[in-house]
Amino acid sequence: MPAPDAEKALRRAIRAHGPFEPVYYLHGADDYLKEDALRDLLASAVDPATRDFNLDIRSAPELDAESLGSLLGTPPMMAERRVVVLRDVQAMKKDTRGALERYLAQPAPDLMLVMVAPAGDSKKSDDGLRARSCPVEFAPLDDERLPKWIAHHAKEEHGATITPEACAMLSSIVGNDLPALAGEIDKLASYASGGTIDEDGVAAVVGVRRGETLADLLDRVAQRDAAGALGVLSHVMEQPKMGGVPVVMALTAQMLALGYGAALRAAGTSSRTLESEYWKFLKSGGGVMTGRPWGDAVRAWVRDVDRWDVRAVDRALALLYDADIALKDTRVSTEDRVIATTILAICSPERVPA
Repeated sequence: MPAPDAEKALRRAIRAHGPFEPVYYLHGADDYLKEDALRDLLASAVDPATRDFNLDIRSAPELDAESLGSLLGTPPMMAERRVVVLRDVQAMKKDTRGALERYLAQPAPDLMLVMVAPAGDSKKSDDGLRARSCPVEFAPLDDERLPKWIAHHAKEEHGATITPEACAMLSSIVGNDLPALAGEIDKLASYASGGTIDEDGVAAVVGVRRGETLADLLDRVAQRDAAGALGVLSHVMEQPKMGGVPVVMALTAQMLALGYGAALRAAGTSSRTLESEYWKFLKSGGGVMTGRPWGDAVRAWVRDVDRWDVRAVDRALALLYDADIALKDTRVSTEDRVIATTILAICSPERVPA
């Protein structure tokens, strides 16, 4: 089952209080989403009245084969199931791993085992755990899913409504750092005092005004408006979690999209068809850093693609490559200067050698 489908199936089971798989393997790069899903899973699957008897959360490296066997062999007490959570399963001892694999060959019908792997610890050796369980991967949210998560979190945690424009602005400022986003949403909900969270609220709480986000910078570059882009750049670079490398990544994704669109337009593709092609482009690229929600990015690319041709895009990509190298050079003076110089060169008309 593809990763997004497995996560959706788990969420459906949580909402319906079952049926649950006998064994889950929670892994992936986003620990916040992983822990959130685990908390909801335990709340749904474990009877609060017998939780002390029927829930064990243990660190796998601290268990030997005998203690793991005892843990997995204990029957539920006054409930239909027991739940055992094993954290850091990659780091378990060899004999403990053997005992776990023997259990996974024939899991107990009245026990739900949840194995949790921390971000960055996925190994090829865990293919065996995935094959004998229901694996659920929690990848960082892309620019399409992030605004939806913001709106859902505001509603579920605070009963608050947030406008799509405020979602886009907040995601452009904070990115997909979910703990940081959750903290900002907490403050915004308090600031709104039961009202709708809008762009003015985001500007007041986060300290970034409309026209000063990464999305605004990308728009100016797509329009080849060098002066406008440089006017926004200083505000963007001062934002939390922002720096030269994220700006270069977002600009590179945009230039690739504009180059793809310019080639399609040269071949006679209409604007309406181009929009559909851009959506296919984004969905095929995995976690493309567009710097804003996908819908906003697609609309901007369709609007500005005719300002570009393939030659100009190739030149821009070469400049961004050089900028990326310069940003990783410890001798570089300031990131702002590197980005500003690159933007000026990208937006300027190309000089054709005599």
